[in-house]
Amino acid sequence: MRTEWINQAALTRPPEGGMSRRSFMKAGAVATSGLVLGFFMPGANKFARAADAAAKPVYAPNAFLRIAPDNSVTVMVNRLEFGQGVHTALPMLIAEELDADWSQMRGELAPAGDVFKDPAFGMQITGGSGTIAHSFMQYREIGAKARAMLVAAAAEQWKAQASQLTTASGFVLHPDGRKASYGSLADAAMKQPMPATVVLKDAKDFRFIGKPVKRLDALAKSNGKQQFGIDFTLPDAKVAVVAHPPVFGAKVARLDATRARAIKGVIDVFEIATDRGGRGVAVIADGYWPAKQGRDALVIEWDTSAVEKVSSSKQMAEFKALAKKAGTVAKQADVSKLAGAPKKISAVYEFPYLAHAPMEPLNCVVDLKADSCTVWAGTQMQTVDHAAIAATAGLKAEQVTLNTMMAGGGFGRRAVPSSDYLVEAVNVAKAWKAAGKSGPVKVIWSREDDIKGGYYRPSHVHRADIGLDAKGNILAWDHAIVGQSIISGTPFEPFMIKNGVDHTMVEGMGAPYEVPLKLSVHNVKANVPVLWWRSVGSTHTAFVMETLVDEAAHVAKMDPVAYRKKLIGEKHVRHLAALDLAVEKSGYGKRKLAKGRAWGVALHESFGSVVAYVVEASVVKGVPKLHKVTAGIHCNQVVNPLTIEAQVQGAVLMALGTTLAGAAITLKDGVVEQQNFGDYTVARMADMPQVDVHTVVSNDAPTGMGEPGLPPLAPAFANALFTLTGKRLRKLPFDLKAA
Repeated sequence: MRTEWINQAALTRPPEGGMSRRSFMKAGAVATSGLVLGFFMPGANKFARAADAAAKPVYAPNAFLRIAPDNSVTVMVNRLEFGQGVHTALPMLIAEELDADWSQMRGELAPAGDVFKDPAFGMQITGGSGTIAHSFMQYREIGAKARAMLVAAAAEQWKAQASQLTTASGFVLHPDGRKASYGSLADAAMKQPMPATVVLKDAKDFRFIGKPVKRLDALAKSNGKQQFGIDFTLPDAKVAVVAHPPVFGAKVARLDATRARAIKGVIDVFEIATDRGGRGVAVIADGYWPAKQGRDALVIEWDTSAVEKVSSSKQMAEFKALAKKAGTVAKQADVSKLAGAPKKISAVYEFPYLAHAPMEPLNCVVDLKADSCTVWAGTQMQTVDHAAIAATAGLKAEQVTLNTMMAGGGFGRRAVPSSDYLVEAVNVAKAWKAAGKSGPVKVIWSREDDIKGGYYRPSHVHRADIGLDAKGNILAWDHAIVGQSIISGTPFEPFMIKNGVDHTMVEGMGAPYEVPLKLSVHNVKANVPVLWWRSVGSTHTAFVMETLVDEAAHVAKMDPVAYRKKLIGEKHVRHLAALDLAVEKSGYGKRKLAKGRAWGVALHESFGSVVAYVVEASVVKGVPKLHKVTAGIHCNQVVNPLTIEAQVQGAVLMALGTTLAGAAITLKDGVVEQQNFGDYTVARMADMPQVDVHTVVSNDAPTGMGEPGLPPLAPAFANALFTLTGKRLRKLPFDLKAA
């Protein structure tokens, strides 16, 4: 099963032997005049190597740019743009080495294709905060090679030495004053050989990288002209909504669609396969509203007899009991000193299921024909989804086109290994076609479908027992984590579950603190679909680590910053730099806070980046209030400071949402109890604190920043609330009364 999936990941490969540059132009539907440049980096990690092992390596272009006669430079963005800023950041990398004029840069989202795979993951994916980290050198080399070919074309035209020529703002310059625009040289440059190697700029010469650059998509998103996936349709498309089973994996026992079919605009009703072996009912209509009305009018009796019915209260009690028992060891350490330790900390933490709840619910358009299938969707995992669409439609990979649409958020929900919503949509299109109908179908999930339909950040319980000496030094730390594995049963299992331990469940535990930590896990099974959620395991591990370290500092009667620095030692210099920066910029320990406010501190590394927060909080009429956040960030080379700032601001607000009352997905008898923002809390603008973002200066290769801003916020807030109330918060969302 898993090996088959890895083979499917290679289904979008071009024919054996690769593609010529010219044939790639045609395949990429960009066979126009101008310079088209592709670039390939062989698989750099275990995912890429596994994919390469499943099929013969194909050295085809992985990403490309197009320089048109009008001097515009279009960069194919091999990711999904859903608010994080890659539509600007990747073109910045090419513009830097190309010596382009920024006003002429354009971005275009690439469709699914083997040529657009992430050079490290070995598949086309937006996740793991990997866009800049993985493509920093890739896109810069594309720009540098294109520049070299343009210079070579000008040298040939002017009968000059290429070494004599320079470039600036979209022109090749001759020492005698002659100049030629990139657009005028593009056709000739296309005929030049691609250089095998190029010399990239020194950081001191950067014109774009490290400088604040306004987003290429800002205007369209501000004036309403930007088309997102949910906006896209085709002239003859019908709209479908699906009634999903209330319990995951349930089936239809009896269906009465009489009233639904009587609603004006409803065209057809039929049963389809849904996720996790379940069955649902699709209503096809002339528009969304009649389709939704038709679904509301359905009379369905569901068969839930064969599926587990999870209840959150019972599950949490079972998790707590399991946490007391020995689990699979993830990290070994001597904890024999725990029993005789003069001071102890014992704690149990609870974390609920969380919905991704992006502003744009799931949607896609499917145009299924006898010999082809074209899909338009905002997907984070094009390679996987393309293969799943082909398999579901019963077509060859080359018969399927998956167009990447701009998306309104995702946070992991649009990167499902099972391709749930896309497979469902193709099943709707197949049923539509089998009924003798033709034309595309647009499948739309409502907000309620999105909240109730999975997938979720898993619920977890942590149990910690820490022994300290009389001075507060940690002698032994015994820790257990209980929860569902998001990797088990997926194609990633062979790489990310070792010796029975899901790496994503324990990431963030221990480092950078030098403590004797024994860590064990219990991977439980439950009939609730789970998935990565922005910052994955760090969503819970950071909270536990940073509140417990803070508690240990209190036991030791030490300042929490000083205590952290003592535990970190001198080895983790990036952590110390980020922490020192946040402390310095916040005025921690030097500036007197307003009456009723307190400091909170937390530090965490995820996806290679270190984020330290110093926050100011208060309690207003029994309700926690976060006022200010000062961030110290170490993500190595910053590409666009404005993007870093936006990512941190967004992460702060999203993390703050996890602390607010009502920020939990709960189940009763297998049914999700929440359905919309009225009963599932997300943070709103009124909750937003002041956020000051500061980055450590570095010229080292960039690390990820899409997710690292989230994990340390909630523990920093909780630590401030302890100072104010004397209560240690061990449960999310916060509940001061129950603490």
